[in-house]
Amino acid sequence: MLHIIQNDPEVPPGNIIDHLSISHVVHHPYRDGLLPEPEQISALIVLGGSMGANDDHLHPFLGDLKNLIIKIEASRTPYLGICLGGQLLAAALGAEVASNRWEELGTLNITLTQEGKADRLFSGIPELFGTFQWHHDSFDIPAGGVLLASSAACPHQAFRMGESAWGLQFHPEVTEQIIRDWCSWDRSKAARTEELVAAFKDEAGSYHATAGQFMKNFLTAALE
Repeated sequence: MLHIIQNDPEVPPGNIIDHLSISHVVHHPYRDGLLPEPEQISALIVLGGSMGANDDHLHPFLGDLKNLIIKIEASRTPYLGICLGGQLLAAALGAEVASNRWEELGTLNITLTQEGKADRLFSGIPELFGTFQWHHDSFDIPAGGVLLASSAACPHQAFRMGESAWGLQFHPEVTEQIIRDWCSWDRSKAARTEELVAAFKDEAGSYHATAGQFMKNFLTAALE
């Protein structure tokens, strides 16, 4: 079964749910601290959150989640980490996750590397494509990892560990409502709500198609 970890009550799976064709369950460890056992998991998606990947002292479940990620990656179980989920993959495998570096906000293009163009998660996705970005932190690539995508402001947009664990910096799951909810978090973002939503809506068709292709590719890996 596919398991999804929601780390934050305001960072839901969004449009990921629309693209699922297999059984799944969503966990809420921010609420109850509970995580699935590794043997229950045929594939794992870890979502974003407002906390940092190393904020274990504030969110104790993060330590347990990183231990779970280590086991999932070692067992070659398909893993997809989105924003914080990608940062948690990097941190769990010994790479630095830095704050206030390479920050991005809004609808921005990223470019696949040569390795990214050949990677199965990005199969059918253009070399240059639009993404929604909302991050203050960013990950380094763990030893042995492969850089798959970059942007002008953030050179580490996606990476792969082994054959089946991927970390993304961007947010393929967002919807207009999620963006509006996130903009309400502080006054400076609230003032830009309509700007950020308009830019997202201008790319909505291609953006939704890209998100669907991501999930199709990931689920193909999960069902192998």
